[in-house]
This record gives sequence, C-alpha cells and structure tokens, in this order.
Amino acid sequence: MVRKEARCATGEEHVTAERRRGRGAVSNATGRFEPERREAVDDGWDCLDDLPPFKTEVREERVKTIIARNSSPDIGFDRSINPYRGCEHGCIYCYARPSHAYWGWSAGLDFETKLVAKVNAAEALEAELARSGYEPATIMIGANTDAYQPVERERKITRAVLEVLERTSHPVALVTKSALILRDIDILARMAERELVRVAVSVTTLDHRLARRMEPRASTPLRRIEAIRKLAAASIPVSVMAAPLIPALTDNELESILKAAAEAGASDAGYVLLRLPLEVSPLFQEWLRTEFPHRADRVMSLVRQTREGKDYVSRFGERHCGSGHYAEQIAARFRIALRRLNLGKRDLSLRRDLFRRPGAQLSLF
Repeated sequence: MVRKEARCATGEEHVTAERRRGRGAVSNATGRFEPERREAVDDGWDCLDDLPPFKTEVREERVKTIIARNSSPDIGFDRSINPYRGCEHGCIYCYARPSHAYWGWSAGLDFETKLVAKVNAAEALEAELARSGYEPATIMIGANTDAYQPVERERKITRAVLEVLERTSHPVALVTKSALILRDIDILARMAERELVRVAVSVTTLDHRLARRMEPRASTPLRRIEAIRKLAAASIPVSVMAAPLIPALTDNELESILKAAAEAGASDAGYVLLRLPLEVSPLFQEWLRTEFPHRADRVMSLVRQTREGKDYVSRFGERHCGSGHYAEQIAARFRIALRRLNLGKRDLSLRRDLFRRPGAQLSLF
C-alpha cells in the first residue's frame, strides 16, 4: 500500500543535500516488511529548509546471546560477533543494509543514523563461552557491521568483548575500515604472541575524495594504511581486504591498494566484488547517479556482466567474486599481484588449544 503525503507533513522521506550532509545514502525508503510505503508529494509549500539534518541515534539493547552462527561454505568462520546494529560509517555499498528492515527501519539513512548498541555483549559472551558443550573456534568480529564505528569510542563494547576473549585465550579475527582499532593494540599484541588473533583492514580506494563520498564516516584511506603499518609493527598478523571492488569506479586500484598494504606490512590479502543484494541495489544506483551520473550506466553494465545479467547473484562461492570474463580478469590480476608482492605466504591459522572456559577452575573443588 502506498500512502502519499504532503511534503511538509512528515520528514523521513524528504532528503535534501543539506539534510544528508556527511551521510552515504541519498534516500530513506520505507523498509520492505512494512505494510505501508510512504511517498512524498509536493503540496506547494516550500518548507524543506525547516527540516533538521539526520542525526545519529543510539538505542541500547541487552541481548541473551551474542555469538551468531552460520553454515556458509564460502567463508572461513562459522561464528561471529557484531556489537552494533547499523553502522555510522555510511558505506553506500554495505551488504548489511537490508538487515535493518527486520527492525522496521530503512536500509537507507536509517541504517546510518539509527544504531543499536548491545551493551551487555561482553557478559553475554562470557556466559556462552562458559557453557559445558562449547567448543572454541575463531570468532569473527565485524562481519556484518563495523565493530570500530565512531560510537565505539564512547561505548567501548568491542574492547570489552576482546577483554573476555583474551582472558579465556579464545581465537578471534577482526575486520574493520577504522583506525580506531589501534586503540586496542595492547590487547591484540598480547593475543598475537599466543597466535590467537588476526586482523583484516578493508581498503576500498586510495582516493580520499572518493572515499569521503562513498564511505563518509569511515577512516580515510591513508589512516587505514597507517593502521596496517602499526598493527604489523606490533607483530599482529594483518591482511588487507580490497573490498568491494566496484567495476569502472575502484577496480583499477586493485594493484595499488595491495602494493600500499604490502609496503605497510600486510602479510595477506583478499578482495570482494561489489555485492548488491535486496535494497542495496537501488540505494547504490541512486547514489551512483547522484555522484557519478556520467559513469553510472557503465558501472552497472559491468556489474551485471559479473552477475549473469542481474544486479546480484547470491550463490555460495560466486557471491563474493562474481562470474564471467570481467570477473575472471579481476581474479587473474589479483593472483598476479599476490605473487609479485609476496602476499598470502603466511600461515594465519589460530590456536584453539589454549582456550580456558570461564569458571572452569571451580570444577577443582
């Protein structure tokens, strides 16, 4: 059901350049599970300037469990932790955006401005690790939304989770596009000494102007490369993720990104071709036509060449790298760059035999 409303009656659908300044999405469409879709109409009253800018709201949630499980055969972990829902980084290409619809929110600007902080994540994690049947395996932090987004500076939920994992000697992997991870380099360095941690830093582009338009509140590319340098200097295994590679927009930077990361001390690398599931496709195309109108058709044409003529194909083993000639060319370039830069030679497996179940010492009495 579509409900049309005069444009001064409600604010959520009215998105001007000023209102969205510093944000990624161009619009804030109603979530796909909502019974009504609201559509703004011009009633002749010029009152858009009175609408306030989108501000970040953080809601608190106490969770019963914090470890999410998956059985996906094309990723290297079966469990993950996401301390936050939504992400203030505002990356327009983020494949996690559709998850906001489950809470009645938009995958657009709501995803960047309506955040949920899982305030008892550390306590919930300790309780799960203490269960008698729990078997340790690498936990990925930040697989869905970035655990080091700006709200983490004050909330410190990610750090509290790391403290539990360090105390229990539990293996952990982290992926982020934020230099804020350096705040926790003390914990990470101690865990690295025991082969309990590895880190991946996501670098989409080395062009800071493009980055600001595409991922407005993430760390600049230069700061991410510097984070790789400092993590490597602390003997923390660090990889670079060239992700996502966007055809005709960032894919020409693949070799440059890998080279910069290798020179900074990265020991491994990966890449992901642009993914456009569900609401991400219209949001990305809307952004693309706003920011790069003369390049939009070319970008989407190449995207579809890697996705069997569609915007997205979700099959395991194909969703990350695509298919077809263009995707094969990118894969070949990646392999050649790995060999030339001597990346991917280090064993990044983590130890599980050091795990100490919380409260296990009580069994001695």
